[in-house]
Amino acid sequence: MKTLFLLALTLSASAHAETALEHNKRIVREFYDQAFNQHQPVEAAMKYLREDYKQHNPHVADGRKGFIDAFANPTEPDESVTNFKRFIAEDDLVMVHSHGIDHPNDPKDRGVAVVDIFRVQGDLITEHWDVGQKVPETSKNSNGMF
Repeated sequence: MKTLFLLALTLSASAHAETALEHNKRIVREFYDQAFNQHQPVEAAMKYLREDYKQHNPHVADGRKGFIDAFANPTEPDESVTNFKRFIAEDDLVMVHSHGIDHPNDPKDRGVAVVDIFRVQGDLITEHWDVGQKVPETSKNSNGMF
């Protein structure tokens, strides 16, 4: 009986253990949410970005400082919101498909469809790529961008 109990306890614990892929998705989700939905880019960078973070976006410098310089201290109040559509992980990479809207109270702001790719090592994000496309008013198909 004791053996069955220990086996059940072990199986239960392993069923709830976070896999490496789930861990990486959680790290990216927490970083992205804190930086862009909670509007705390400095805190998010300090917690989740490696100091020598490598950036592939040509408008943002490498490093944690490059991220902070690009996203902290906006010239106007930041009301933007990012709606996550999906997180996909493979090896040490996490892809985020999202809908970013700068002015959610403005019906004319249709936002941007964005795909970000992050490399995660341990508990830190070490590298980032991104592409974005404005959401058009009309489309030649009815599939939508999300």
